[in-house]
Parts: sequence; C-alpha cells; structure tokens
Amino acid sequence: MIMAGTDKKYVETPLMKQYYQIKSVHPDAILLFRVGDFYETFGDDAIKASGILGITLTRRANGSATFVELAGFPYHAIDTYLPKLVRAGERVAICEQLEDPKLVKGLVKRGVIELVTPGVVLGDNLLANKENVYLASVYFGRQTTGVAFLDISTGEFYVAEGPDNYIDKLLSNLSPKEIIYQRGFDERFRQAFGTNYYTYKLDDWVFSEELNREKLCKQFGTQSLKGFGIDHISAGISAAGAILYYLEFTEHKEIGHIASISRIDQDDYVWIDKFTIRNLELFTTNGSRDRSSFANVMDRTLTPMGGRLLKRWIAMPIRDIGRINRRLDVVQRFVEDSDLAEAVGEQVSLIGDLERIASRIAAARVTPRELVQLKNSLAAIELLKAILESTDDGNLHRLAAEIDVLAQMRLKLEREIYPDPANNQIQKGGVIADGVNPELDDLRRIALHGKDVLQQIQQRESELTGIPSLKIGYNNIFGYFIEVRNAHKEKVPDTWIRKQTLSNAERYITEELKEYEEKILGAEDRILTLEQEIYNALIAFVSQSLSQLLRDAHAVARVDCFLSFARIARERNYVRPELDDGARIDIEQGRHPVIETLMPVGEKYIPNDIRLDDEEQQIVMITGPNMSGKSALLRQTALIILMAQMGSFVPARRAHIGVVDKIFTRVGASDNISQGESTFMVEMLESASILNNISDRSIVLLDEIGRGTSTYDGISIAWAMVEYLHNHPTAHARTLFATHYHELNEMEKMYPRVKNYHVTVKEMNNTIVFLRKLERGGTEHSFGIHVAKMAGMPASVVSRADEILKNLVKVYGTDEIVPSKSPKLRGRKQASVKDAVEEADKGASMQLSMFQLDDPVLVQIRDQIKGLDIDSLTPLEALNKLNEIKKIAGI
Repeated sequence: MIMAGTDKKYVETPLMKQYYQIKSVHPDAILLFRVGDFYETFGDDAIKASGILGITLTRRANGSATFVELAGFPYHAIDTYLPKLVRAGERVAICEQLEDPKLVKGLVKRGVIELVTPGVVLGDNLLANKENVYLASVYFGRQTTGVAFLDISTGEFYVAEGPDNYIDKLLSNLSPKEIIYQRGFDERFRQAFGTNYYTYKLDDWVFSEELNREKLCKQFGTQSLKGFGIDHISAGISAAGAILYYLEFTEHKEIGHIASISRIDQDDYVWIDKFTIRNLELFTTNGSRDRSSFANVMDRTLTPMGGRLLKRWIAMPIRDIGRINRRLDVVQRFVEDSDLAEAVGEQVSLIGDLERIASRIAAARVTPRELVQLKNSLAAIELLKAILESTDDGNLHRLAAEIDVLAQMRLKLEREIYPDPANNQIQKGGVIADGVNPELDDLRRIALHGKDVLQQIQQRESELTGIPSLKIGYNNIFGYFIEVRNAHKEKVPDTWIRKQTLSNAERYITEELKEYEEKILGAEDRILTLEQEIYNALIAFVSQSLSQLLRDAHAVARVDCFLSFARIARERNYVRPELDDGARIDIEQGRHPVIETLMPVGEKYIPNDIRLDDEEQQIVMITGPNMSGKSALLRQTALIILMAQMGSFVPARRAHIGVVDKIFTRVGASDNISQGESTFMVEMLESASILNNISDRSIVLLDEIGRGTSTYDGISIAWAMVEYLHNHPTAHARTLFATHYHELNEMEKMYPRVKNYHVTVKEMNNTIVFLRKLERGGTEHSFGIHVAKMAGMPASVVSRADEILKNLVKVYGTDEIVPSKSPKLRGRKQASVKDAVEEADKGASMQLSMFQLDDPVLVQIRDQIKGLDIDSLTPLEALNKLNEIKKIAGI
C-alpha cells in the first residue's frame, strides 16, 4: 500500500493492517476505531473528524519511515462527539474490541458493531423527542415509483407508490433524514426531488421485488403481504425491502419491533405539496424551526409520541368525513368535560416514550431506568384505560379497547427491577431487585456483610466446640482458616482438616469455610453475571409483547393529540367545524391561528368572513395595499381548512367546510439562486404545478401572481390564470386570489363566478390605518407610497415618488396604468409616464429657482463648488473648502 502524499512503499503495523481491512468495508464512513480507552480516527477520517469535533490532529508512526494522521477521544465521550459527526452529515462506523485485551495475546479482534447514518439512529442523544427520524427508500420502477419510510427508533413503517410528483409530495410531508435509491438514477432523482436531501445509493439488485417480498414476509412472520394491503404494489415492495437490507448493512439486525407496515393511499389524505408546506409555514418559518411555526403553536401534547403523531396529522390531513367527525367527537367531549380531560391528561403525562423504549428493547439497548419508566407508564396506562371505560362515550370506549394494560409485564418489571436503580448500566449492577434470585441475594449478603458472616461462623463454632479463643483468619496460601491454640486442640472436631502447625497453635479448614471462601472471593463478579442473566431474560420476556406495546403507544398518542386539540380550543375559543361533501366553504369571523397568538397584549386579531363555492363565488379577487393583511387572510383560510380535516376545532365563530382533496398555495416569493432560479421562475414553477394538478375539490390560494416580472406581463399572466381556473371544463377549484393589480377587478364583469373584495384601509392626515377588514368590491388605490414612508424610506425619496404619482394621476385620472390592446395607445401612455416624471422635475426646478443665482455671492459659491473634484478630496481638504465657502457667505 502507498501512503497518501508520498510515493514510498511501507510496511504497515499489524494494528494499521487491521484498521485498513475494516475501513475497506465502509470507505465512505468515518471509522471510530477502538484502541484501549480511546476511539481513534486515522488519515482522511482524522482530518475530517478533527475539523468537525475541534479535537487535536496529530501524526503517529505507521511502519517504516511513514506517518498517518491521528485524532481521537476517550471512549466514554462518544455520546458527546457522535451526534456532532452525524449532524454534520457524516456516516459513522463504530468499531469495537470484540475480545478482552487481558485474555488475548497479540492483536485484539475488532469489528464494526454499528453504522450510524443520518437516517438510521437509535441513541437518545441523536433523537429529538417530538420528531420522527425517517429513512426513506425510493425505487424507480418501469411504470411507477415506489417509496417506503421507516423510523427505526419507533418502528413506524409506511409504503406507497405513484408518479414522481406524488412521491415528491410524500417526501416533503415526512421529511426523511436520509434517502436510499438505485445507483445510476442520479439525474432522475435530482429532477424529481431536487438536491436538498441526504442520499445514499445502492446496487440495483437490492431493490429486487422477489427478494424483498420474501424479506418483508420473514420480518413480519407472514406467508404473504395481503394482510397489510400492499400485496399488489410491487414498486412499493421493492422500496420497503431495500430498507430492511440497508438495516442489515448498517449492522442493525435486532429489529423485532418492526412488526407491521402501513400503506399510504393518496385517496385517503389531502394533497399538500412542498410549496404549500413552505408557504403556510407548517413546520418552519423563514427556513428555520422556531416557536412561531404552525406545528409549534398547535402542539400542546404531553408525550413525545403525541408530538410526533400531531406532526403527521398536520402533514397528512384526512378526507374521510366519518373519520374526521369521530376525531372531532372526542375533541368535543374533552372540550365540554374539563374534569375528564384533566383526569385523562394526568395519566397521559406520566407515560414515557413507549415507541422508542420498544425499539431499544428490540435492539437489546434498553437501560434499567427506561424499564422503570416502562413500568410506570404501564401503571398509568391501566388507569387511563379505566377512566376511558368509565365514560358513556362510544368513541372513548373504542380507544380503551385498543389498549392492552400488559399486566404481567408490569408486575414482572415491578418485581425484578429496583424502583430507583443504583446504576443506569446493567454492567455496573445494582439493578435487579431483592427476592428475585436466592443466589443473588446470598452473594449480596456475602459481599456487603462478609465480616458479619465470618463473625457469625466464628461465634457458632466456638459455642459448639467449647473453644473460647477460636478465631477465623485469612492468608493467600490456603485462604480462610480456623486457628485454635494448642491448649484446646483436643476439642477440634474430626471433620476439620488441619492445614498448618504453628509453635503455639494449629490452623484448620472446613467445607463450610471453603464454600464461603469461593462465594466471597467471586461474589462481585458473580453478582454482575447473575444480574446480566436476569436482565437479559427480562428483556426477552418483554420482547414477546412489543406489538401490543406499540399498539398502546399509538392509542396513547391519539388520546394525547385529542387532548392537545381540546386544550388549545378552550384557550383560544375555537369552534367545531361542520364538514360535508359539498363544495361550499363558509368561514365566519375566521382568524389566523399563529398570528393571533403573537399579537401584542391588548391588541386583537381582526377576524374576517370567507365564502367560496363552485356555482356563484368560485374565485374571490382580493385587492388592497401591501401590509393590509391579504396574505394573512389567504393563509388563515388554508390553515382553518387543514385544521378541520385534521380533526381539530378551528379559530372562527362558525365554519362550514366542503371537504377538500388538495390545498395549493402560492404565497410569498424567494429566489432559488443555488439552482439558478429567479423569484419569477420559482413563482411560475409553483403556479404551473397548481394548474396542472387541480381537481374539482381543490382549494387554491394565490398571492400577487406576476409581481416578479413587468407590469404588463404580470397582469397578463394573472388574468390568464384566473380565466383558466374559471373556465376549466371539469375542475372548478375554489380560489382566493390576492393582487395589487386592480385592473383584474374588471374580470367580475366578464366571468360570473369571479367576485371582487378588498381589504379596507383608512386615510387620515396623509397617513393610512390598516383596518384589515374584508369587504365587497374592488379598490383602485394601492397606498404604496404610504407603505414606503412607514417602512422608513428616506423622506426625499417619498416626496419625489409622491410628486411623480400626482402627475401620473393628472395624465390617467388614476394611480394605475391600465394595459391596452392598442399598441399606439400603449405607446402614448408610456410616453406620458415620461412626461409625468419630467413634470415632477419642473416642479423641483421651480423650487430651486427660489435661490436667486444672479446674486454675486451665490454665484461665487456655485463656482467654488462647480470646480470641485469631490472624489479626490481628502477630508482635510474638504474641511478647508467648506471654511472658504463660509467666509464667502459671511457666516
């Protein structure tokens, strides 16, 4: 082998030979190589790790006259350093010593025990409590694309298939941390899903449908996949099986908690694409997670499981009215019965993260304190089930029926684990309770009370033999012994064995002493061994009930979400929405659920009414100045619909929702410079996606379409889009269209289902007050200059803009430029804009004429200034010139 950076051949040390052999299996991962009490990295890994972790980079000898880079950290600090590497997007292979160095001559055997990647993590230090960590698998089939999602930390496993745009939507909804796909499909993947995902490519054979069908059946212990409803989705099966292969490849083979798989059927859920997720700020605001995202405002859950489920409900609202109403029924019961909600909430709050505990049990990584948490959780679940059963509510009874209290598991945990284990690592002992194993109890007594036991034996033997001076001692030659002075040696029983003669005494051993000696000398080691055996047997017992435990977790998570909805409904005065299969959306006094929580104390959110249908008011055109609340009105409408179809109460006085199948938004704009896309291009891509995917039950929310290009282009595009939505032969998508192109108000006269509305403002003392109230009819005033003034634009700029605007109004009779079909007229109007600017310039010149430049002093000052080369003046020269001008002016 040749070292990097040199052309000299060298002889590797045995340790480095072993390292390179293991590294060759995982060339794209940072290899943490256990050497004694340290994890070491070498070569390029060391250079990379030192930069990410901020640890020292050194060099060590590697054979004859060569060196290799080295960086390491203590093995007990792995919980600190491993998360930093994974969050930096690195794959990390953990290589352990597989033998005890004390028992081995020569090189210790080593091997990779786990490959940690961004999408395959189990450690608590790498997991956010209320966030899923999905690994996704994408299979590009001949006719369709398959996708699967797995969170190994919870056991949740989903599969779907469909066109690329549907798969793209699911990837956006569930936000996987890592995606695996077939080697050779890089361009297809990039075009379909972009470049913002962490990806890993696998060989094509890994996605074999036949192999993966067999692999999935083996994992679930079934003969076929029909029971999961996925038997016929071949591309999805190819994707799902590849995930199981990837788990094997990353050394995650203990996956008994992955016991089922669910199909994501696009007909069951509302279509929410990646643009809508971003535009509605469902999970992030301005590209970063913070407290003001919709998910964070809505989340009042008490458990990590509930928090994760709530996010899935947000990303995937449902369309089945029956299911929605069953959710709303439970929420309503908790809203109306606060005592019941409090009693249920008290028990839910005591339940730990059962999903992740189950995954750690399956992987044999569960800690003693997690088992105690499981025991306490099962006790709370038993009470929760009883409370739900005590009501007269059928929906709550059905929830209770899904819960298995797992009484045997709880009793076994209660009996065998200390309530507060001395250590959180079974290897250190102090975990298994007293009374579980007689030998263990005896060894503990020996280890803790060894001297007392010896004293008891000494006293008993002295009384039995009548030897008052008898004593028990110890030496390294033959261990524990009984010493008897010569004066009493005739009293020694025949069963004692003489081992040593002294000048004035004899030393003996007994069978009892030898047995006790073996116990006391090996007690500590035997205690640890016994505790480990009992603990492993306990984990094996608990593992038999993981499926039931995960069902309990899901039931608790649902109850938690219902409580969360009820809690925020009471706090924020939300109402239960009415839902049906009709096309009418009628929201009375609707409010934005996020903005109203951020309002300053004493200030109230201005509510508004929205009505849409497919017969009279399909498209609502909303005009009004910037900052008046148009965008907020659009977002709040979408969020109210989304909340209703999640099963939540909504921020309104009353809400009637004709169930929607797709929510499309085009709100706000941002450049995608990294991909060479301008604001206008992003706007057009998102708009095209909407128009190509609308259905008769869609809701479309468009904000300021066309603002990224010239006025004429923008108005033309906006007009054509509204026309397309109105005249579509099959899909009368309900639409809110906010614009400052007041010319679009003319569409109401031409298209029967287009109606004009405006957001009101009030002008007072040359300033505007935003009333934020939606009223019937259009408006022709944009108040743009007033907004510029409010934003802190320099006064001279505001004044200049106002002068130009006044002259434009003189030319047109309005502050808007109406496009015309006549090229001659359009040209004249463009010239008139130039005339208006020149007219404003004349006004400025008239103001300048107030300075009488025929005054000799002013002429002299003008000449002084006119001859200056300002760019070349030094500060001192400028001060001197200013002083000269002051003298001329007599100041």
